[in-house]
Amino acid sequence: MEMRNANCELAEDYHIILGKPITEEKIMSSLRRSSISLFAALFVVCFAASAFAQIPVPRPSQKASVMQRIGPTDVTITYSRPGVKGRKIWGDPLPGQTAKVQGEATLDDQNERPKDAVIVPYGHVWRTGANEATMFEVTNDVLINGQKLAAGSYSLHTIPNKDEWTIVFNGTSNQWGSFNYDPAKDTLRVKVKPQVMSENQEWLAFTIDPIGEDSAQVNIRWEKISVPFTIKVPDIPAATMARLKATVSGAKADDWRTPMQAGNYLINNQDPADDAQGMAWLDQSIKIKETFGNLAAKANALYKAGKKEEAVAVGEQAIQRGKADKVDTTNFEKRLADMKAGKI
Repeated sequence: MEMRNANCELAEDYHIILGKPITEEKIMSSLRRSSISLFAALFVVCFAASAFAQIPVPRPSQKASVMQRIGPTDVTITYSRPGVKGRKIWGDPLPGQTAKVQGEATLDDQNERPKDAVIVPYGHVWRTGANEATMFEVTNDVLINGQKLAAGSYSLHTIPNKDEWTIVFNGTSNQWGSFNYDPAKDTLRVKVKPQVMSENQEWLAFTIDPIGEDSAQVNIRWEKISVPFTIKVPDIPAATMARLKATVSGAKADDWRTPMQAGNYLINNQDPADDAQGMAWLDQSIKIKETFGNLAAKANALYKAGKKEEAVAVGEQAIQRGKADKVDTTNFEKRLADMKAGKI
């Protein structure tokens, strides 16, 4: 009887975890009286299993990550690194491999892979690594090979072929391999061209290089194949302002440093259109707590705006505040003297 056998297995696990002698008959009797006993036993077993799952243990394909900031945007790729180990990596699936799957479904199951099969068959979804599916996270909206991808976390899968690969960004970010991959949840697919390299890359690697002020190239490198795609932040000033506003609005009520840093950035960013917002954030910082730093920053902002008298007055206030707080104001005193003399 399947239910009876399952209950016996559960009883054995429950016995092991709790250290109490429980017979099959007692468990069956208890379960008949109340379903709560089964729920409690399952909870204990699941809790124990989840606890063991958190232990970091060595893996043949070790975990890795690469992060690159492009303007204000953080790009993070987390993956596992399988090795070539003398195996044939790319190629067509064997005739019998596709009988049990539909369409592009993954063939990336080492327990069912025939002895002579390639590791990554053409035309089928691959986790682009090992263990969990590769994770792709981006903190702002970006363009992938010119196509929009919203800020967020995605699982990154690929569909390799000899002359063209498909890079897949799927909305289910945490999944084991590509076994439960659902194409209906794809957010973006882009086509790319693989490049044949002369040198062998033993361990799978994601690299982000070269990089520019508003873009970078991601390279998927394994064996003698390299697959590049580009990430571009379409409007650096707008993305930066959005990031600053979100950071300032999310700061704690007593945090004077965050609005000061945001205001300072805008004042010194050489874009006069940002000065008003920069000044507003400096005033917000000062309202929370007057410090030498935020008062000196406001004095510089006022001087930049052509308000010399106000700048000097706030500068004197900054020096007074700094001395009271035992801050070294020597350099700013020299700057204030240059402000008064009109030498800046």
